[in-house]
Amino acid sequence: MKEYSTVAAVDLGSNSFRLQVARVVDEQIYPLDSLKETVRLGAGLGEDKILDQDTCNRALACLNRFGERLRGLPRDAVRVVGTNTFRVAKNAQEFLQQAEAALGFPIEIIAGREEARLIYLGVSHGLPPSMDKRLVVDIGGGSTEFIIGTGLKPQKMESLYMGCVSYSQRFFANGKITKNALQQAELAARAELQSISVEFSAAHWQHAIGSSGTAKALAEILQINDFSDSGITHAGLARLREVMLRAGDTSKLQLEGLRADRLPVLGGGFAIMAAIFSELDIGTMNVSDSALREGVLYDLLGRFHRYDMRETTVNQFMRRYHVDPAQAGHVENLGIDLLRQLAALQSLDLDSAIQRLSWAARLHEIGLSIAHSGFHKHSAYILEHADMPGFSKKDQASLARLVLAQRGSLNKAAQLVPDSVLWAQILALRLAVLFYRSRTDFVLPEIKLKWHGSSFGLGLSSDWLSRNPLTETALENEAKEWKSAGMRLEISTTLS
Repeated sequence: MKEYSTVAAVDLGSNSFRLQVARVVDEQIYPLDSLKETVRLGAGLGEDKILDQDTCNRALACLNRFGERLRGLPRDAVRVVGTNTFRVAKNAQEFLQQAEAALGFPIEIIAGREEARLIYLGVSHGLPPSMDKRLVVDIGGGSTEFIIGTGLKPQKMESLYMGCVSYSQRFFANGKITKNALQQAELAARAELQSISVEFSAAHWQHAIGSSGTAKALAEILQINDFSDSGITHAGLARLREVMLRAGDTSKLQLEGLRADRLPVLGGGFAIMAAIFSELDIGTMNVSDSALREGVLYDLLGRFHRYDMRETTVNQFMRRYHVDPAQAGHVENLGIDLLRQLAALQSLDLDSAIQRLSWAARLHEIGLSIAHSGFHKHSAYILEHADMPGFSKKDQASLARLVLAQRGSLNKAAQLVPDSVLWAQILALRLAVLFYRSRTDFVLPEIKLKWHGSSFGLGLSSDWLSRNPLTETALENEAKEWKSAGMRLEISTTLS
């Protein structure tokens, strides 16, 4: 991937949308500009999990403004991630299309654990080097991420569906803070935390770090009002609880450091943080200035410098699912060669197309670890639903479609494939799998591919086909499959 001197990250959170533009110098990130708008996307989710139109309009207006700031930056130098609200909204796909049009860049919806990984990457880059184990907690608008790691490497990651926006709406919708409401909110959060409390308790780390808006806001309130000497403490939260209950309403709170935009989500954020302190036995939590968007920037930087987390994940999956590396390598090399031939005839982003095909070729047989029958379906299911660090949900869905179409009927693929580039990748992968069906290392014949619109042409020598009747029959059946999918694959014995 090409290197860039200026990069940008956009974090589309359930509470705030944030944009960070940075300069790259010697593999380090130096901030140039930042924008933040409190959109409260999560507040627009109704009980039916549908985003209301007013919230969508507010979000699109913000994205239009962000798009103006990003105008002129190369597509590969900008990474945009959507978090919990995008994950749970039933109309997310429809809204996503409008959002991408407004922003001018593609948006990746990331899974909870991928969000946790990126948060830890951002936080750890902003902290002094240390071999101590750190607990990082990030309370967002709709979810809360927990990570234990050492240095720059996360070791345990979890994401729970509780956030300052969702809890504030659920327990403090009218701004009233009663003893009962606060107790119920904390109990609900503690119930969520019980599933991870053993693995993330104080026995497993030396330092606790909070990141993002809730942690930063609570730390500032506690310190400015002399409720704690540094960061967030158990005693400080207890004093803040007393003040909140005495006021009885967020609109009546008179606290130094409490910003107006934080008032509507203070109750929910406080309840979650108090529950975390109690359930995980935290005494003191320091706060980081870095969070998800910095992690996105460093992850993007890694892709430029060949430290791509996606490559690490692919290699880990190959080991985990006992992939035959020789067979995967044969399919990968032939598939890429065939795709290059097709790319010479049509305009496409060859680097990205090759990268996706390479991953698919190396992972196309992971389903064999489940069953041989229908293994391509098992492979596709794993790729779509597994936690794959570095990959967005859209990346995983594209990989799954490609791997699902590696063999068998193309009818289902015809309904799923959105563009001709993916059809070219499917053809390259299917032919590579077909030619290496014997799983042996042999001298390949000269293969020529042509591509025009919805028609493909495959040229082979007649002598080679006559010596390999099994492959000849397989190619004839392959041509029939493409015809049934409304495409054309013509097998020719001329190489011109």
